[in-house]
Amino acid sequence: MKLVILDRDGVINEDSPDYIKSVDEWHPVPGSLEAITLLCQAGVRVFVASNQSGIGRGLFDFDALFAMSDKMQRALAELGGRIEGVFFAPEHPDQASEMRKPAPGMLKDLAKRLNVSLDGVPFVGDSGSDLDAARAAGARPVLVLTGNGERTKKKQTTDDYEVFPDLLSFARTYIERLQAGAG
Repeated sequence: MKLVILDRDGVINEDSPDYIKSVDEWHPVPGSLEAITLLCQAGVRVFVASNQSGIGRGLFDFDALFAMSDKMQRALAELGGRIEGVFFAPEHPDQASEMRKPAPGMLKDLAKRLNVSLDGVPFVGDSGSDLDAARAAGARPVLVLTGNGERTKKKQTTDDYEVFPDLLSFARTYIERLQAGAG
């Protein structure tokens, strides 16, 4: 099974220090929806794993989160793409569970539900917690420089992850590798 897991805010859609709280605030990063569509067309299953502490902070509710996911899926459908599943951790960081990144619970839960190993599976994010969660879950950490990616890259003390300018450049490279048999 070809599988890619993506963070949402800063990777698929623009991020904000004030959180993305509504459908009106949700705007895709240029090229991100096209990237997901290319992955789908290449036979890659795409999932999202995202911290959504805005719920735990009382900034928005589940209905708003689901409306944002619906907007994302509709925009992808217009291009011929789709996200097969959206996993999220809604709790406040002060009450973090094993599901909240940087803990690996969300990624491990996804792997368990799909009955797959995450060994070599790219987890694409823009933050240190994304890279840490990928490492802890046995996935392959990938950093994009959109969202918080530039700042994250400056803070990293290891080089055990790949870096791409954005999701579209990752998708193109990943698909080229798949076609060459290198995944």
